[in-house]
Amino acid sequence: MAAKRVYQVWKGSNKFILGGRLVFGPDARSLLITLSLIIVPVIIFCVFVARHLRHAFSSYYSGYAILVVAILFTIHVLVLLCFTSARDPGIIPRNSHPPEEEFRYESSTVAGQQTPSLQFPRTKEVMVNGLPVKVKYCETCMLYRPPRCSHCSICNNCVERFDHHCPWVGQCIGLRNYRYFFMFVSSATILCIYVFSFSAFYIKVLMDNNDIGTVWKAIKESPASVILMAYCFISLWFVGGLTGFHLYLIGTNQTTYENFRYRADGRINVFNRGCLNNFLEVFCTEIKPSRNNFRAFVQEEVQRPLTTVISRGREPDDLGGDRRPKVEDDLDIGEDLLKISQRRNIEQLDEDIQNRGSNGAPHNTAEPDSILSSDHRATTIRSDARHSSWERSGNWEIAQDVFANSNVTESRNYVSSKETRQ
Repeated sequence: MAAKRVYQVWKGSNKFILGGRLVFGPDARSLLITLSLIIVPVIIFCVFVARHLRHAFSSYYSGYAILVVAILFTIHVLVLLCFTSARDPGIIPRNSHPPEEEFRYESSTVAGQQTPSLQFPRTKEVMVNGLPVKVKYCETCMLYRPPRCSHCSICNNCVERFDHHCPWVGQCIGLRNYRYFFMFVSSATILCIYVFSFSAFYIKVLMDNNDIGTVWKAIKESPASVILMAYCFISLWFVGGLTGFHLYLIGTNQTTYENFRYRADGRINVFNRGCLNNFLEVFCTEIKPSRNNFRAFVQEEVQRPLTTVISRGREPDDLGGDRRPKVEDDLDIGEDLLKISQRRNIEQLDEDIQNRGSNGAPHNTAEPDSILSSDHRATTIRSDARHSSWERSGNWEIAQDVFANSNVTESRNYVSSKETRQ
């Protein structure tokens, strides 16, 4: 069976084309609407307006520049749209298991006995520009999100410097494509102003014509110019307002997500480094390479070394020793299982000793210790026999086959010890 590539087994909601070279959001079809809203008006402008302005200037060929600039600038806008929607916005790869180094081993006294327990913090603090910032644990991606990272519910990914999910481009806007998104929106604004201006200029040219004279006759002569002016005016409220809003966000070093969520909190923006430095951070810093190689072949995860969970006695060395907070070694139910199994085997041993004493058969007093020690070694639960799942509540569930495996191991060991004595 041929090995699969990363994009073929990707757990997010992204869509890939060209063998994983281009990555889109799940709503990538909305790009067709955006493309039509850009291309169709430009085609109408070139055919019904710019074509008639080729000879409207004293220099015979200068009018061609209006047509050429419109086409080239439209291509520029489409390229920026492609860079925004068809690249990794800053997706953080998922972990296959929770970070074990974050587990905390704590013990509590219950009925006079020390009961071990695992604690897993859902938030932790990191330092940003000398100030503490809380980061949250993502249960879907099983990682602590870096500062300014958030999980997009539409793409089902954690995205660095998450700004928002834009349905018009069909992609999340994050660390790696925010610059292109702003340039796309601002360029679309300039294109609207360009088309609006020359459409109005064409109406003026028609009015100056001796055969038409009035504005109403000019509108009847070129209704496409009026339609383009109305369309560009409406579009300017959208893309123009969006450009102004993101200029404010860049100047204050905020994201759309932070501005809408923390606007009323009055918290200090630890990322603000001054207006000039904020603009330099967005436009003059090197874009980080993607953390994901979607075309790479999926590699099998290396199995962890098998570890055992052993019930520890009340030995002085254990009380003062260093206990390492391992996930496999600190399961409460595993320790309880071993204690129950030990107690059952001791009771069976007492009955066997009593039966031998009543029959008058000699027995060696050292045998119970050897049986206990061998039983202590046998009552281990290997990690490969445990099927556990980390639920959102933070509990470990142990399957029933663990109970069966532990019982089988203990009974076989007891029979073998008994046969050795006989």
